[in-house]
Parts: sequence; structure tokens; C-alpha cells
Amino acid sequence: MDKLPLNDEIAVAISLLVDDALVTTRKPSHADIDNIILRNKVIKGDPKLNGQNTNVGKAKRVNAVLNWSLEYDQEAGESFVSSLLSLIRGNGGFRETSPNFVGFESIRNLQSSLKAEGVKLTNDGMTIPVVLDNLSDLDMEKALEIYIRRAKKGASDAALLTGTSKDLLEAVAAHIVTRFLGKYQQSNFPTLLGLAFHLLGLSTPKSKGENEITSLFEKSMYELGCSVNNLRNKQGTGHGRPFLPRVSDIEAKAAIESMGVISEFLLNKLKEKLKI
Repeated sequence: MDKLPLNDEIAVAISLLVDDALVTTRKPSHADIDNIILRNKVIKGDPKLNGQNTNVGKAKRVNAVLNWSLEYDQEAGESFVSSLLSLIRGNGGFRETSPNFVGFESIRNLQSSLKAEGVKLTNDGMTIPVVLDNLSDLDMEKALEIYIRRAKKGASDAALLTGTSKDLLEAVAAHIVTRFLGKYQQSNFPTLLGLAFHLLGLSTPKSKGENEITSLFEKSMYELGCSVNNLRNKQGTGHGRPFLPRVSDIEAKAAIESMGVISEFLLNKLKEKLKI
């Protein structure tokens, strides 16, 4: 996400991610922060670059920039928040084994603050809209790609899209139908997935006269998608375990990874079809 929400609570929470007052100094450095302050044009809020306090700590410095942005340039501040989060993530701030790890409490604080503004912060520092409705086609595909990457790694939060009743594969299929037909009408999962396959020119078990190897592969992908969907906890609300209680952790991980592989296959076929 190029921009992230900014309010007083988020300003405090993200400032704490760079607070190294109680630990051995860690990245990002002041020089790193200089660069993103200049790039996002929020220099007027920075006490260090304005010469007001050259010894100010990183947390107080970031907080000052964000407080200035809240009053004078919200849009630039939102862009700065996104850049800062990317900088922290790139330096290993969300990786527990990294010397630059920011700490679980700081991550949870920011997760809570962003969630209230409709943004999910994953444990590895990625940001995804909590609700995918009303996104542009491009933004929707970017959000789905983030979920796909996480699903392929077996991340359980990617299996059932946060804040919605759809799982990842259902959301991808619905997006494909919407791109071709302009709207998505609620239907049972096999019908929805079958329609998405049909619109992409892919084979399903109902397709006739197709014996090529690629056709068998496509049919297998469809059947695997339906099988994974059958494991879903249909009472799920988008939170907690996305699969039925009788599904083991090993089966659930394989199902999530399968969901990611099929979703990626369909999204790539969509891009190929529409020459995106």
C-alpha cells in the first residue's frame, strides 16, 4: 500500500517501532529516516533537519514529523508512514531473529491501531486492506497477491480473508467474474469457480471433448479447489481457524498452500487474458 492511515494513535504506535532508547542502536538509522523524510516532503515537521534539536531521538523525531503532518499535510504523512514501515521491514524489523527486531508488543500496538482504520498488519510487516470491497481492480489484485504469497507459505490468516466471509480462492474467482461480466452474483462455490474457469478458457470436469494434458491439469486444479473449499468452516466469520475441527494441522497447511497455488494460477491467467 502506497499510503497508510494516519491519526494520533498510529503516530505514537509507529514511532515506537524506531525507538531504540533502551537497546543497542538498531536500524533504520537517522540517515535512513532523513531520506524518507526528504522523499515524502515532510521536512518541515522534522526537528533535526530544521536544526531545532540535532540530538533528538528517532522515536521523538518520527512522532514530531507525523504530528506536523496531521496538522499541515495529511497525505504526505500517510505516504511517510508507508515508507517508514517498508524501511523497518526491509531492515528486518519484523523478523524475530534480526538484531533490528522491533518487539512483539510494538507490533501488536501498531496492528491494533491500523485495524481500527481498516488495515491489517501481518506479523511479517505486510499491510492489506481488511475489507476488499470497493477497491479498484488494480488495488484488488495487489491485495489478493499479498494474500496469495502468504497462503503459499501456509499462513492461516491468508486462507480466510480478514473481515469477509469469502476465502482466498472464492475472492479470486469472484474478482475474475467481475472483471469479465461487470458484476458478481452470489452462487455456490463450485458454480462460481466453474464460471471463473470458463471465462478464462480453462477446462472443468464438465468440459467435453478435451483430452490434452493441459486440460487434465486444469480439471485437476478445479477439483482441488472444490475439495479445499469443502474443508472450510462454513460458520467462520473471517477470524480464527478457517477449517473444520476434524481437519488436522497438516491437512490445513496443505489446503492453504493449495489455495494459494490455484489462486495464483487463476490470477496469472486473468492477467494473460486481459494483457495486464
